[in-house]
Amino acid sequence: MARASYAIAIGSNRPGRHGSPEREVAAALDALGGVVAVAPVMRSAPLGPSLRRYANTVALVESALLPPEMLAHCKAIERRFGRRRGRRWGTRVLDLDLVLWSGGPWASPGLIVPHPAFRERRFVLDPLARLVPEWRDPVSGRTIRQLAALLRHARAVDPAANAA
Repeated sequence: MARASYAIAIGSNRPGRHGSPEREVAAALDALGGVVAVAPVMRSAPLGPSLRRYANTVALVESALLPPEMLAHCKAIERRFGRRRGRRWGTRVLDLDLVLWSGGPWASPGLIVPHPAFRERRFVLDPLARLVPEWRDPVSGRTIRQLAALLRHARAVDPAANAA
């Protein structure tokens, strides 16, 4: 297969062997390989029950791996960093999510690309818009810039919305 581009969301809200969540994110970028661009790390409120704020970014990665292989690569990195399956949305040393793939949509057991929730998460859309603002969501047809603007507008209009 020819090389493809992946947008991978990276988050950490618990120190690990590399130190602070920001250092865990930096070490994860090294572990991923093929990174061609990275958005600045931002801090965001957690989803769910965790109380710790996240360090988040999005990396653009080039690879010859197919999406299931890239997912396996990401999960192996998470395990090396000490990630253990547990409570949904709990604290974690590292979270790697395959958000987009230049090959378009992908669906297989355990993997859906684009990530089903990325359109609702500013901590993914804002960094993604800095990297690839014109990349189109293969499901909605909207650009990343448009999706980010729609989400910012929705949050501004709905004061009850959780600012994630």
